[in-house]
Amino acid sequence: MADLPHKSILQNDALLQYILNTSAYPKEHEQLKKLRETTAEKYGYKSVMNVPIDEAQFLSMLLKLMNAKKTLEVGVFTGYSLLATALALPEDGKVVAIDVDKEAFETGLAFMKSAGVDHKINFIQSDGMACLKDLLNKGEEGSFDFAFMDADKRSYINYHDMLLKLVKIGGVIAYDNTLWFGSVALHDQDPMPETLRKFRGPVMELNSFLANDPRVESTILSIGDGLTLCRRLH
Repeated sequence: MADLPHKSILQNDALLQYILNTSAYPKEHEQLKKLRETTAEKYGYKSVMNVPIDEAQFLSMLLKLMNAKKTLEVGVFTGYSLLATALALPEDGKVVAIDVDKEAFETGLAFMKSAGVDHKINFIQSDGMACLKDLLNKGEEGSFDFAFMDADKRSYINYHDMLLKLVKIGGVIAYDNTLWFGSVALHDQDPMPETLRKFRGPVMELNSFLANDPRVESTILSIGDGLTLCRRLH
């Protein structure tokens, strides 16, 4: 992954730094900062698997505006977005977090406990697809206000129908990395790192599919590495 550019669609470094220094860093919760720094120290460049600070703050504000109480997250890593979500939810809020990598989650768990929000988090070590099927089988259809998808990009489109069933009408699904380091705007013959090329096609397929899905109202935001919001219509 070290051959990838930095995880922001905003390629003007000075402008990005201005946003971070002026808005993002001053408002970053102490435990989020410690989690971000610990992740970078332990995982190096793989720390880009967590969402950027400004995107996490956007998601936090969105959840508060929605008055969300019950959310779902598929793909956790060390849990920067998970901690931001738990902090945004009310005291009786709940977030179901799914990932196969429990060790990475436990890296962030100490910071979630220090922030006093670990009681809001139900971490399930599982393959995402299997866990969503299990939630549906347990009668969770239409019970979630919000779902955040940040797992295998090649499988995003396969998750969509299940996520649509799990969020309530008017609920929101957020797909991360939908501009995939800007590669969606390149041509097939353009030079790019192999990691970009491998996931570029599935991401573009998802974007086209969501734009034409009559069950949702969707928009792509140029924040972080691209974030697509889908509001369930019916």
